[in-house]
Amino acid sequence: MNERIRITPVRVINQNQEQLGVIPTHEALALAREAGLDLVEVSPTENPPVCRILDYGKHIYDKKKKQKVAAGGHVTTLKEIRLRPKTDTNDRRIKLNHAREFLEEGNKVQFTMLFKGRERFHKEIATDIFKSIVEELGEAVKVERMPMMDGKRMVMVVSPQKH
Repeated sequence: MNERIRITPVRVINQNQEQLGVIPTHEALALAREAGLDLVEVSPTENPPVCRILDYGKHIYDKKKKQKVAAGGHVTTLKEIRLRPKTDTNDRRIKLNHAREFLEEGNKVQFTMLFKGRERFHKEIATDIFKSIVEELGEAVKVERMPMMDGKRMVMVVSPQKH
């Protein structure tokens, strides 16, 4: 990477995946710096070696992410389901079905109870609703974050139970 590349000349591919051809290493470094990126050797065994102009930190991040997915890992994301204390039971059932789908995909689900006006003085209603949600989801979930007040909202996070 950058100054550690000793061999000159190198074949260069820029950040737009365009081949710039075989150029001296110091010129390739200058092009990378001009773009605010790094010059990274991607095929050292080739003759001449192939280098790319890219953001090295982002490159490593993407590489690790691909490895995790290739290893059968799932990139977990946090899905949010918003409720109100006055949310109808049928609407709540629909939202709960969405939560089940998210959990089956391996995602975490954050339930957010939004309060308006004087509703926030009746936290027990929200707590009861959250308890019933956990009971309905059953053994398939684990409560990661117990219901807690956060300003005008109460938040609870559940994740799928590892089998």
